[in-house]
Amino acid sequence: MSTHCITCSDEGAPLTVVALDAARGLALCENAAGLRSSVEVALVDGARPGTVLLVHAGTALAVLEPA
Repeated sequence: MSTHCITCSDEGAPLTVVALDAARGLALCENAAGLRSSVEVALVDGARPGTVLLVHAGTALAVLEPA
């Protein structure tokens, strides 16, 4: 699986889900340095705390590691 966006060639980032707001389709995620951001998770199944997601432009594109 490629980690680069086919539209802009930017690289996706692996982020870990910390908390999930399923009703809004959002997750609070954290990178390896501990920085947190809100991520839209409507395109992926199985996002829950502990799941590692491939994220690009604030949107989860794939599950890299299930929780």
